[in-house]
Amino acid sequence: MWRTSLSLLAVALASTSLWAQPPSPQAASASQGAAEQQPSPTPAGRGAAPSPTEPPGFTYSPEGRRDPFVSLKGRGTGTPSGTVGTRPAGLAGLEVAEVTLRGTVRSREGFVAILQGADQKTYIVRAGDTLFDGTVRTISQNDMVILQQVNDPLSLDKQREVRKVLRQAEAN
Repeated sequence: MWRTSLSLLAVALASTSLWAQPPSPQAASASQGAAEQQPSPTPAGRGAAPSPTEPPGFTYSPEGRRDPFVSLKGRGTGTPSGTVGTRPAGLAGLEVAEVTLRGTVRSREGFVAILQGADQKTYIVRAGDTLFDGTVRTISQNDMVILQQVNDPLSLDKQREVRKVLRQAEAN
């Protein structure tokens, strides 16, 4: 068994050493003369035939399709949330996802919410106040409900209720 393996190994080494030997100087000069007479079809100049998948003189024509080698990251409307243009200053420029409920206060007219925006500023809101993409619907002692406008052409619902909770339920 091991003699068979050894003999196969010897045959394999002998065949690779035949292929690895450099060509004789006469054969090398003959191949150089042929290469000088005919232009090389490949850019590397190795004399290999062009691949069968790319015919000579091939050019890529996208015909209205996007370039597959251009990154899609950072392309689109320009803002991450898909809003167009500049936003107004203050609470009217904040989206529903950018605010956090920090507290509620009971007043004569009802509850008032204390929100913290993405700009790290604090805002006092009442029911009926508007954000960039929603309106404060109700405020209670522990939460606030905002009616958010959905800007998704595939969605059947154009509005949804978003509940901001003052304290998350603690899991013990």
